[in-house]
Amino acid sequence: MVEELLGAAVGVGVAGLVYLAAAARVVKQYERGVILRLGRLRGQVRQPGFTLIVPAVDRLHKVNMQIVTMPVPAQEGITRDNVTVRVDAVVYFKVVDASAAIINVEDYRFAVSQMAQTSLRSIIGKSDLDDLLSNREKLNQGLELMIDSPAVGWGVQIDRVEIKDVSLPETMKRSMARQAEADRERRARIINADAELQASKKLAEAAHQMADAPSALQLRLLQTVMAVAAEKNSTLVLPIPVELLRFLERGAQHPDYRSVEPRTEHTALSAESTPENTDANTGANTAEK
Repeated sequence: MVEELLGAAVGVGVAGLVYLAAAARVVKQYERGVILRLGRLRGQVRQPGFTLIVPAVDRLHKVNMQIVTMPVPAQEGITRDNVTVRVDAVVYFKVVDASAAIINVEDYRFAVSQMAQTSLRSIIGKSDLDDLLSNREKLNQGLELMIDSPAVGWGVQIDRVEIKDVSLPETMKRSMARQAEADRERRARIINADAELQASKKLAEAAHQMADAPSALQLRLLQTVMAVAAEKNSTLVLPIPVELLRFLERGAQHPDYRSVEPRTEHTALSAESTPENTDANTGANTAEK
């Protein structure tokens, strides 16, 4: 009799241990447990830690509550300005309602992926090429709103959407490179022209200053000679006196200067002739006649 009671107790203990092993579940800190009892949602979402279910009746679904990083496959499309591009992105999302993620949608990861691809193609068709290349922050916000609107009913919250890369055709890359090169050349020419204008203004001021002080030109000439001589090169410098340049300049301005001066002396001599010489010349002319 005692042996039978001991055997029964051992059997009950073993059955209890088997039942406990089948019913025991552990939910991790970053997970939430959803219980479906005979296909119906049962009670509250199980929190992290040790929990028990009814074996063969309950089914525990663990939902990861961490932020999921999902790459969006590259999508080809035509922009609003008729340029073919290939754009890929990445979506960051997390589950905020474990029950809705299990009940309302079959596979929330696949649903988010498909919605992200559709929204990305839609954004490509509504945007210009310049917006895709330079105004990505605004496009990211618009893409996030497009994905987050249907995801709210799935118990999913879109944390962030980023456009990773925009691939262009080779012909478009070459055209953009030529455009950028032409723009840089234009800016370089404008800068050079501005520099020439400023230099001409400074040279004009220096010329007026040297005109007021003629000795400044001679000093500047000597400084130039010293600068050239300090370079130790084979350049031969022959300085010309400034006075010689001024003499040549006056000669160029008055080409008949030398012919005018003898005539002036002859006139002066004629003006200084005396009355006696005049009478003698007159008598000599009369005798000859």
